[in-house]
Amino acid sequence: MRPINEKRLNKAISETGFCSRREADKLIEKKRVAVNGEVAGLGVKVTPADTIQIDGKTIKKETKNIYLAFNKPVGITCTTDTSIKSNIISFINYGERIFPIGRLDKPSEGLIFLTNDGDIVNKILRSQNNHEKEYTVTVNKNITSAFLKRMRNGVPILDTVTKKCRIDKIDNRTFSIVLTQGLNRQIRRMCNYLGYEVKTLKRVRIMNIGLGNLKIGKYRSFSSSELNEILMLVENSSKTKEG
Repeated sequence: MRPINEKRLNKAISETGFCSRREADKLIEKKRVAVNGEVAGLGVKVTPADTIQIDGKTIKKETKNIYLAFNKPVGITCTTDTSIKSNIISFINYGERIFPIGRLDKPSEGLIFLTNDGDIVNKILRSQNNHEKEYTVTVNKNITSAFLKRMRNGVPILDTVTKKCRIDKIDNRTFSIVLTQGLNRQIRRMCNYLGYEVKTLKRVRIMNIGLGNLKIGKYRSFSSSELNEILMLVENSSKTKEG
């Protein structure tokens, strides 16, 4: 009988806050991970009684879960690779190992989450869970009703058609848009397809947490009510497919 508390190795690694599940898979593929002294494969399952080592060093969770809301400035890159200039980890310089949930491209600014909880990362990132992300966008020319209609109903980009979304005009060249997808540079590609160029893009909300009056370049911890609500929102998120 399989132990009740048995879990996949990549999940166990992510829960220590060492890295995300996807990054853990890469480490396992490179044979940098050992379980109880033996090099481990992708399909390995572990329990709390097992010893996990990465590059010969035992890893375990030594800190409580960290959940941060950060107002990313333009020019900061959302990567954990500290060899990349202006990476988000070096910019924040937090005292514990954390990593961003998702991405916000370098020319964009606004809200991004950082955490050491690898499990919540996967649940939030799955677009099929319909978790909302809200943006304020300024473009290079006046917004028309035809533009709003096309954006709202779906635009063909990246070999697919974007999901229907909520979009509202703020002024002649600024609009608010709420997405439940995470396609690469989605808003910029949608606008470009319709002949518009994005001049500024700011993410102002992810799920139940808004940017509020958080200043550019600053971060704060989730409040207890925010955390409780976000954990409830992702509670029924589909599990990662195990191959």
